[in-house]
Amino acid sequence: MSHRSSGGNGIIAPRRGLPGMRRKLAGSSPLTVAFLGGSITEGAGASEPETAGWRALTGAYLQSVYEGRQLRCINAGVGGTDSSFGAHRLAEHVFHEGEPDLLFVEFSVNDGDDREESVRGMEGIVRQCRRLNPDMDLIFIYTAADKNLTGYKPFNIAVHEEVAGYYGIPSVDCAAGVYALIQAGELDWKQCAPDGYHPLDEGHALYAAFVRRYLEQALLGEDDSPGEPAAEILLPSVPLDHCNYECGGMLDCSSASYSPEFCIGELPPGEPLMNWRFPTVHAWTDDPVGGFSFEVTGQRAGLVLLCGPDTGIFEYSLNGGVFTEVNLFDEWCPGAYRPVPFMFPLQAERALMRITIRNTGRRDSRSAGTGLRVLKLLHS
Repeated sequence: MSHRSSGGNGIIAPRRGLPGMRRKLAGSSPLTVAFLGGSITEGAGASEPETAGWRALTGAYLQSVYEGRQLRCINAGVGGTDSSFGAHRLAEHVFHEGEPDLLFVEFSVNDGDDREESVRGMEGIVRQCRRLNPDMDLIFIYTAADKNLTGYKPFNIAVHEEVAGYYGIPSVDCAAGVYALIQAGELDWKQCAPDGYHPLDEGHALYAAFVRRYLEQALLGEDDSPGEPAAEILLPSVPLDHCNYECGGMLDCSSASYSPEFCIGELPPGEPLMNWRFPTVHAWTDDPVGGFSFEVTGQRAGLVLLCGPDTGIFEYSLNGGVFTEVNLFDEWCPGAYRPVPFMFPLQAERALMRITIRNTGRRDSRSAGTGLRVLKLLHS
């Protein structure tokens, strides 16, 4: 699936604009801006993420626009995460930190090749935001990677644009901007982002410049955006995918019922940890008879495990069904612990679900143990 770039300069799609943020130019109340995304939003590749990353540079620009106002920026970027996990993280990592006036969403690089899952994640984020705060504005940001540096709208960006177009969300296609500079001979992408994904300071500054170009237009330029923020426009009653993660959320590991073989604790000091800046309190066992269960209401449930060098194989049963074995050990596990989401099969209707998990006592040939570390429970 690929689509030729459409409209304007191929970088900015203004759609309904940022009417909430524009109205607040005349006010004096504090503002909250949140950034939800992966490692690029966190600032990976920048020499100093809190000053040189595109998120930090964008926050600094907004502070200059709303001069004299208290402007708080929430960093909800988590490396290696996609929009599905983003929809489940949204309430805890964004809204629990403060109700945003503006949310940037960046997942085009990390989303995979499952169109339905990508739509469910991005649409779930939008619908949660519209429900929790109808007045807040959103912007989709598309960053560059080797897979999307083309003259066409690549798969992930095209899917995100489906959601953006349906809900009137403005988008800034930084990948298209990078591609244009490469074609003009003005940019060497490998010099800018040696690993193909995470830009150095120059690349983060370039992303921030693309975003600033749109913000100047949306906040300070001629106001040609639609003026009616009616609920039916902000949140259509018919979603693109009825299975989207509008009701997605995370529960603490303590919400489950564990067998005596489990203990609650944190990763010991010195243990390597990646893609997680939050507390590591989790339920843990390496006992082959250890197990736990939990109940949630929805269409889908899941886990976030802390996977690492000692991760073993577990099995699950959904609503009393047969047990299915799951091995989440991968090439990243030997080097560090990190959060790994796992979603159980989607159900036809929203209902009470009971999930039972058992440690199998078996392990991948590369693993050093049979550990099962439960960080969060997911529901949607």
